[in-house]
Amino acid sequence: MIRLAITVGEPAGIGPDICLDLAGDPPQPALELTFIGDARHLSARAAALGLAVSIQPFDPTQPPAPLPSGTLRVWQVDLPRPPPAGRPDPANALALLEGLDHAVAGCLDGRFDAVVTAPLDKGVICDAGIPFSGHTEYLAARTGTAQVVMLLVAGTLRVALATTHLPLRAVADALSIDGLIGTLRILDHDLRRRFGIVRPRIAVCGLNPHAGERGHLGREEIDLIGPAIAAGQALGLDLTGPLPADTLFTPARLAPFDAVLAMYHDQGLPVLKYAGFGQAVNVTLGLPIIRTSVDHGTAYDLAGSGQADAGSLRAAVALAAEVAGRRG
Repeated sequence: MIRLAITVGEPAGIGPDICLDLAGDPPQPALELTFIGDARHLSARAAALGLAVSIQPFDPTQPPAPLPSGTLRVWQVDLPRPPPAGRPDPANALALLEGLDHAVAGCLDGRFDAVVTAPLDKGVICDAGIPFSGHTEYLAARTGTAQVVMLLVAGTLRVALATTHLPLRAVADALSIDGLIGTLRILDHDLRRRFGIVRPRIAVCGLNPHAGERGHLGREEIDLIGPAIAAGQALGLDLTGPLPADTLFTPARLAPFDAVLAMYHDQGLPVLKYAGFGQAVNVTLGLPIIRTSVDHGTAYDLAGSGQADAGSLRAAVALAAEVAGRRG
């Protein structure tokens, strides 16, 4: 039995909608889902959407088991001010992080095999006076992990990031040889461990247009990225680069590789999301736990409308179960 914890995410967004959507799926005999959120809010959203969903409280003393279709198992986390659809309230920020903490603790103590996260709004949590740059960084801090890597997966396309949620002007200063070597080692390790790839082939993007044009358009490829690749190759990693991103992200060029390391968020992720938006999965590598997530945000304009697509959440659940099963 694979046991997954699913955090409901920002309650004013589509997180509740897509979680409720999953309740209608046929049960899988070897998969138990526990949703972490406010059952009262979920019930109210279900009623607004016209969904007949039964809420069952999470009981850690009971043996794991799938639930029948139309039933949601919920680990209750009270929201101080349950919000209407599309109107987030910073008063709920601490409760949202409490839910994440429950999921992490449950994975660390063996209660869950993986955590799947619905989207949060970074700005809402920051508006509550809590510095928050994203799930990835928060989970690293909560697990005491020095370095993690964000990986997006859409079918056979896998794109990892050397930097994550930074202003574009800060990206070059955030790159270092040691940091890039660490990222490449984590990527190689988890492609083997989590994805079962015996010898991962990794393409590494340059930072600048045309990968710096031999230093004429920037020296990061010469001073940082190239030396990091050489060091990784000396460690036995199968690395190619630095490569110009504009030509790397073509089918023929990508074909030999198992993953791409992009230097910043909007270098690699627009291509991946164009290829598989709504079905792509965000995976955090380097953690002592398995974490997957959706590839989209809170979509306040769709919340409570019945138009939200749960495809990415289903894909995230499927990948978490696959990785957890491989580990077992």
